[in-house]
Amino acid sequence: MSVEIKVPSVGESISEVQIGAWHAEEGKWVAQDSEIVELETDKATFDVPAPLDGIIIEILKKQGETAAVGEVIGYLEEAERPAGTAEPAPAKSPAKAAAAAAPTSGKSAGAGDRIMPAAARVMAEKGLKPADVKGSGPGGRVLKEDALAHQASASSENGAFREEEIVPMSPIRKKIAERLVEAQSNAALLTTFNEVDMSAVMELRAQYKDLFLKKYDVKLGFMSFFVKAVVDGLNQFPQINAEIRGTNLVFKNYYDIGIAVGGGKGLVVPILRNAERLSFADIELKINDFGQRAQVNKISLEELQGGTFTITNGGVYGSLLSTPIVNPPQSGVLGMHGIQERPVAIKGQVVIRPMMYIALTYDHRVVDGKEAVVFLKRVKEVLEEPSRMLMEV
Repeated sequence: MSVEIKVPSVGESISEVQIGAWHAEEGKWVAQDSEIVELETDKATFDVPAPLDGIIIEILKKQGETAAVGEVIGYLEEAERPAGTAEPAPAKSPAKAAAAAAPTSGKSAGAGDRIMPAAARVMAEKGLKPADVKGSGPGGRVLKEDALAHQASASSENGAFREEEIVPMSPIRKKIAERLVEAQSNAALLTTFNEVDMSAVMELRAQYKDLFLKKYDVKLGFMSFFVKAVVDGLNQFPQINAEIRGTNLVFKNYYDIGIAVGGGKGLVVPILRNAERLSFADIELKINDFGQRAQVNKISLEELQGGTFTITNGGVYGSLLSTPIVNPPQSGVLGMHGIQERPVAIKGQVVIRPMMYIALTYDHRVVDGKEAVVFLKRVKEVLEEPSRMLMEV
């Protein structure tokens, strides 16, 4: 009996998807509930599981093609597991899956085993021999970068080497491009800056990090302090938590904070719902979970929708200063940056302090300049004296 493999419904506003990588080939047996194909939308990536044990008999839609929700993209013939076929591996958590994908050190591998999958693909495309490429990875493993470097070196010796690769934009990348242009075109965006002495936050982290990790099994990071400071500031300046809806200005008595995290398909912004009700541990646990699942494209569509304000941390990539772009229809976004020891004047003395530049980009149609400046000043004050949050002063 053959079974249709269809594009499932992935959200009310999604009518079309792009076919990602097929994890199974025609003629290959797959186990029930194993992931057989990846689907990409403009917000997230989803995997379609096999409805039953069987053999993929036909793939109708290849990687990069589009398909409508409900459309048949392949056929599966019901079949028992062939003799000698290994039992399917149990599903791994996102954290373990990411760890398993990373190369490990140890004893030297065989000639074939020492070549990482990405490097093997490059070598096959370029016609490179395993013996020709020297590995720079752990245990002498050949990385993709090694294969590319070898090819570039060989080509430069042979004369002109000019090559282009045309890759269709993924739905997520298309949506990012559209929203960035939309934000620049439809909002009156301005950015104001300040700097924060991170000494108090760093001292608190150093004092409680071991107890925090032991009690909650998660590290105490900077983001929880910033989320708390932002909620405090938004409570005092509700315009920055508001949005334009038609000809109305909508104020919200809740704080759904978007946290920008890097994912396997690009930047995604999952939402911390009702951040005002979350403890430091709640925030760190949720952000840690978002980060792990973003790497393996397991953030759900629902977790990306909504949001009243966004925080993005360019400092983790080495950014010293930047101007973040508002995520419509929100009216504000806070940019965090790298911490650097810099000389600052305090009470007539020049001292060295760990300083961070922070930036607030806001929609001037909703937020006046004074409100934006004072909001950012409040965030600075709360981070430099965290006890102010508890005393509400």
